[in-house]
Amino acid sequence: MSDKTTPPRGLSRPGKWARGAAGVAVLFLASEALGRAGIVDRSFLPPASSVTARAVELFGDSDFLSNVRVTLTAWALGLAIAVAIAVPLGLLLGSVPAVNTAVRAIVEFLRPIPSVALIPLAGLILGSGLNMEVPLIVYACCWPILFNTMYGLHDVDPLAKETLRSFGFNRMQVLIRVSLRSAAPFIATGVRLSASVALILAVGTEILSGFGDGLGMFIAQAGTVPEGTRDVLAGTVWAGCIGLIIDTVLVQAENRAFRWHLAQRSGAS
Repeated sequence: MSDKTTPPRGLSRPGKWARGAAGVAVLFLASEALGRAGIVDRSFLPPASSVTARAVELFGDSDFLSNVRVTLTAWALGLAIAVAIAVPLGLLLGSVPAVNTAVRAIVEFLRPIPSVALIPLAGLILGSGLNMEVPLIVYACCWPILFNTMYGLHDVDPLAKETLRSFGFNRMQVLIRVSLRSAAPFIATGVRLSASVALILAVGTEILSGFGDGLGMFIAQAGTVPEGTRDVLAGTVWAGCIGLIIDTVLVQAENRAFRWHLAQRSGAS
């Protein structure tokens, strides 16, 4: 008899979606039951059906959609600038040990500082709106991309680099042809993680700043109005749905672009 056992196969994509839908349905029904049973005051927890109806209603509200556009603009600009900064910097730190050693202390000092702690200072210096949001998003999003880029460079096959060097390729050519390609899946993962961070920070900055426009500002203003809990929750539903859509799109793009990486990982396991 063979000692080898077949590893358990993961759920198919429809199975994963079914489980996710079941979880959402359970949460929806629990919220609906609590809201309608009177266990929790409806002014604090409206029924899920009421919140969902309000979220759908907001889709036709031009002022609300304008707020959503403001948030998505800050998200896109901050994420794009973070990628433009963190990827080259990660390639530099990951491929030149002397530079890594020189700036490591500065990086380790700055990295633990939460972006939300900088909101009051950024508001005083930069004002409101995109001028404040984008730099904070860039600051928060650079770290996952930077460290994933550096980690990806450490995972490069040294034999592949030595082979190119033996054929006369210089350091920059080896970096572009081998190291960057090998690190690309790790960079994509960093971008996907930063995309979630960017959205959280965009909405959170708008809520905590207390001025300007955006989805977070809509939520903050709704919280100051009597019986405004439904709008707060409806805005939160929008934020969650936008985050889910962004993550799903990026995961699918990552899987399509780096099928070779997934094949390598499957083969290694």
